[in-house]
Amino acid sequence: MNIAALARSAYSDASAPIKTERSTEYQIFAQITHRLTKVSTGDLASFIDLAEAIHDNRRLWTILASDVVDKENGLPAQLRAQIFYLAEFTENHSRKVLAKEATVDALVEINTTVMRGLRASGTAP
Repeated sequence: MNIAALARSAYSDASAPIKTERSTEYQIFAQITHRLTKVSTGDLASFIDLAEAIHDNRRLWTILASDVVDKENGLPAQLRAQIFYLAEFTENHSRKVLAKEATVDALVEINTTVMRGLRASGTAP
């Protein structure tokens, strides 16, 4: 599932409870992280699934990076810099995973840490 499909599914049911931006971010992180974990077994048959999950994770982090460089972003400068750094790390580490030089563990750990932060805000499920 790509980012656009994830976004559509997040807003598809009008009878569903109203979601905040943070809960939507949490949901997208959770879905992508679950896919990364699921396909990280390393067998050759799941490489396409792994590449798709990596692609979606990269897109998510690219969106976050472009958001934090926006002058109107309200996050503190230090947090914006940290998010941008994580986006760069995710891009570089993803290349290593696809080249079979690394595992997805670091990507999963980063996403899980972000999810904990979103949950700690009290707005995520």
